[in-house]
Parts: sequence; structure tokens; C-alpha cells
Amino acid sequence: MVVMNAVGSVLSIVIMISIGYILTSKKWLDEKISKVFAKLVCNLALPCLMISDLMTNFDKEKLGHLAKGLVIPFLSMAVCYLIAIAVSKIIKVKKGRIGTFRSMFFVSNAIFIGLPVNMALFGSKSVPYCLLYYIANTTFFWTIGAYGICKDGQTSNGKSVSGIFSKETLKRIMSPPLMGFIVAIVLILFNIKLPRFILDTCKYMGNLTTPLSMLFIGITIYSVDKSEIKISRDMIAIILGRFLISPLLIFAMAYYYPVPLLMKQVFVIQAAMPVMTNTAIVARAYNADHKYGTVMTVITTVLSLLFIPLYMALI
Repeated sequence: MVVMNAVGSVLSIVIMISIGYILTSKKWLDEKISKVFAKLVCNLALPCLMISDLMTNFDKEKLGHLAKGLVIPFLSMAVCYLIAIAVSKIIKVKKGRIGTFRSMFFVSNAIFIGLPVNMALFGSKSVPYCLLYYIANTTFFWTIGAYGICKDGQTSNGKSVSGIFSKETLKRIMSPPLMGFIVAIVLILFNIKLPRFILDTCKYMGNLTTPLSMLFIGITIYSVDKSEIKISRDMIAIILGRFLISPLLIFAMAYYYPVPLLMKQVFVIQAAMPVMTNTAIVARAYNADHKYGTVMTVITTVLSLLFIPLYMALI
């Protein structure tokens, strides 16, 4: 029953993507609307989601108590990113996709799919650990990941690529989602409580994140030439990164750096989640290869229906 609940969480994501696809085929949605969805998710829904989730589930004491657990996700993702760099060079990922490939390899869908799956598996007591992993995941994605995708967009459009410490890169990295994350942490650390109506507003706006993201992916899938979807070295490498290398790194680090059992279990499930949904949206916003990101998001989301029960059985 528990495993079926977890699979159901992923199936709901697949259904929402399918709705986006069907509505696009019926001409209700189109590429122009997908741009609007991308802006709404990146600039409004995600910042609100971060403020709402972090401030609802964390306080200063919890942040301090759980802080030591951050070592494992931060270290494992750092190592996984280094592996992604090596793999991208070994299999010679083509220009215009390198940053997107690396981001998909080492960052997981920790909030859209990871949070509901963990809640289905372990209950509400898993939420703090989910958000702990999410802190590391968000930090890496909106810094190193966003920079790499931004670089892809510049490369694809023949523009000069700014250095990672340039003003332009800093402007792109200091995105609304990351700013929402930083604001929430600062408010928690200084024990500043937002009025209930503001938190409720953030919650309602944040709840738009998943459905809008799924509809966006459905629109993009419809526009993808299905004949171009072929098994490639990129695809196999990303699947291995998401479902094998990332969770194994958590297993290894939790062995040498002991943490509570539930924390380890949640981290493993979070690490074994599919490609982060926002990869395709950010790629679209930065004029990178968003169709490549979308295809891999969908493929790994579908494959997670097989891997989630497997990891649950191992745990």
C-alpha cells in the first residue's frame, strides 16, 4: 500500500503533463502561453513556494538542530557535480547542452515529486528532512546549475559567455526563486513572523508551481519532434546519474557520517528522484535547449515509477 501511494504521487505528475499535452493538441495552449507559464513559475510561484514551505516547516531551533544533516546532501551533490563534469567530457556532450546536462545529472526533483513521494512513504514526519535536502538542492540548482544553463543559452545564440563572477551572471543567478529562499532563511534566523494573510497568499501562489510546471512540460512535449527522441549516451548517462550514482553517494556518505535512519531514508529517496522540472523552464527562460530538458524530465519521471518501489524495497 505504501509503495502504491508513492507510485500514485508520480502518476499524478504524469497525468498533469498529459493534460498539458492534450490541451495543446486541442489548441487551447501554445508556445506563447508556455512562455507566460515559465515566467509565472520562475518569478512568482516558486519564490512564494519557498517562503511558504520554509517558514511553515522550519524555525530557528529546527534550522540549528538539522543543520548538521546538511553535510550529506551538500557533499554528495558537490561530488555528483564533479562526476557530471567528467562524464560530460568523456561522452562529449555537444555545445549548447553541457550545462543543462550537468544540471540534470546532479540535481533532483526534490520538491514537486520528492516531497509528495516521501510524505506518502514516511508520513508528515519526513517533511523537515525533505526540506533539508531541498535547501542543498535549491542552492546548487540556482547557482551552479542556473549558471550552466545560462551559459548554454549564450552559447546557442552565439553570444559571448560571461565569466561566473560577472555582473550579468550574478544577475541571472540571483533569480527570484533564490531570493525567495534567502528571504525565508533570513526571516527564520531573525525570528521574524510574517502575518498569516501574507503566508496564506504565498501558499496559494506557491501551489501554482506544480500544475503550471507540468502544463508547461506538456506543451513542450507536444512541440517536440517525436522522431528525434532516441536512446543516446546523454540519456543513459543522465538516467545513471539520477537513479544510481546520486542515491549511492548518499548511502556511502551516510555510512561514514551517521545520521538518524529516517533522515538517511528520505535523503536516498530524494536523491533518486527524476530530473528537476525547473530545468526545462529555466532553459526556456535563458534561451537554452529547453526541449532537451523537457524530454529528459519526462523520461526520468516515467522511469521513477520503476525505481521508487525498488529503492523503497531496498530501504
